[in-house]
Amino acid sequence: MRMDNASLILSTLDAHLSHPFRLVLYGRAALQLGFTAAPPEVAESKDVDATIPLADLETLSSNEGFWDAQEATNNELRPKGLYITHLFRADQVFLRRDWEEHLIPITRLPMRWLRLFRPATLDLVLTKMMRGDDPQDMADIAFMIRHDRVTPDQVESAIADAVNPVRLSIPRAHRIEPGLHQLIRVAPCKIHGAAP
Repeated sequence: MRMDNASLILSTLDAHLSHPFRLVLYGRAALQLGFTAAPPEVAESKDVDATIPLADLETLSSNEGFWDAQEATNNELRPKGLYITHLFRADQVFLRRDWEEHLIPITRLPMRWLRLFRPATLDLVLTKMMRGDDPQDMADIAFMIRHDRVTPDQVESAIADAVNPVRLSIPRAHRIEPGLHQLIRVAPCKIHGAAP
């Protein structure tokens, strides 16, 4: 069976590491590895995105072993067009204030050194709001809402509690709210087979 792109990237990174390392995935790699029955197109994403908790920044910046492993991974996978380059500080990503308290371990991919996690579903929904009403992000939000039966009240609470990075355009994020509210209203009905 062919390995999905996120698994290949992370397995390659793990092979180049020589010490334990925690990585918090978001984006489509988090959907592929952190949920059951992710949409097939998620497996085709060409990269792995990660967010770095602020408490880990100092350790990461001086961790030459990780940066060497990342470079070796990107060099090895360049012919396939795969890479891991997007590592964002937590304060550059739209997340709830207490997001680190809700991390979910990713265990379905056996690793020697990497310890993989993903943010809770509500936090992943918030990260998908950063690009506004991008069709791919909206599809990913719809999948997560259906998968975890997210309610409108839960999303409203997460939005209210979100820390807004300076880089995030408030109007851009709020452009998706009408569509997001429709997704939240319709998605649980699809699970139960009822009419919206």
